[in-house]
Amino acid sequence: MRPPAFWWREAPTLPARLLAPFGRLYGGHVARRMARAGAPGPVPVICVGNVGLGGAGKTPTALALADLLRTLGHRPAFLSRGYGGRLDGVPVEPGRHGAAEVGDEPLLLARAAPTVVARDRPAGAALCAALGADVIVMDDGLQNPSLRKDLALAVFDAGVGIGNGLAFPAGPLRAPLDAHWPLIDAAVIVGEGAAGERIAAQAEARGLLAVRAALRPDPQDAAALAGQPVLAFAGIGRPDKFFDSLRAVGAQVRATRAFPDHHRYRPRDLSALEREASQAGLRLVTTEKDRVKLPPDAAVTTLPVRLVIADDGTLRARLAERLAGRAPLSRAR
Repeated sequence: MRPPAFWWREAPTLPARLLAPFGRLYGGHVARRMARAGAPGPVPVICVGNVGLGGAGKTPTALALADLLRTLGHRPAFLSRGYGGRLDGVPVEPGRHGAAEVGDEPLLLARAAPTVVARDRPAGAALCAALGADVIVMDDGLQNPSLRKDLALAVFDAGVGIGNGLAFPAGPLRAPLDAHWPLIDAAVIVGEGAAGERIAAQAEARGLLAVRAALRPDPQDAAALAGQPVLAFAGIGRPDKFFDSLRAVGAQVRATRAFPDHHRYRPRDLSALEREASQAGLRLVTTEKDRVKLPPDAAVTTLPVRLVIADDGTLRARLAERLAGRAPLSRAR
């Protein structure tokens, strides 16, 4: 689905107020489910999730976290439910599997470390351990209680924060923020913005670690796009973020096309984009997440990004402490 604009208004608008009773029912149900005890994993489980619907930067955060874990001498594996894919309980093989089989995000994760897609999270964790992992990075699943999290990071987009602060369908939250805080060890604030700073302040007031981070484009790919007239398209939580990133590296964004998050591109979608770009003399550019859902021979450029953590030494030290002594990341529970 494409998030409605009223979700991101800080003061609830009329549509949000009308939908608020349904949001209280939905958010209350999710909050009760989140409070259930989960099964312990065979190895430590680190969850990278978010409190709302739509993209906040979970996958880049999971990739950055795996890099930090490797510097500590660990062998991480990723666990994902494989949203949008039809396979279940299998290791992801990028050369063999496509997005229709395992989902788009697992294909990106599998480039960096062993990755398992499983709707049954405890079973998926067991498979990760069988593949040799000594720590599991779970991409999403903050609201899934089936597998106990040894450590939980919630990722926030600093530009929008929690929007109007209401639960779906009145707002973007999966459950009230107050129901999430007891389950979170650290808040990862991606980008800049007053909304993100408010979240950071709330996290620190609760004794949690607030991690500042930013998405940075690959320098070589950014340089190759500078001055190029492009038609940009994306099917992510906030496509405008991607379009702004292209403008920031100097690309001449002449046209944009936004698709719903996790959009499964059909042949006619790509044909229409190629036709429009050809007629206007533009270069097609999209995200890595979208590119894995397109044919390999499609003439589509990407702008890869990676998450850069402002103070990764602090997070690395807390990870080492947590994994060695199984002490909380930032507080006693």
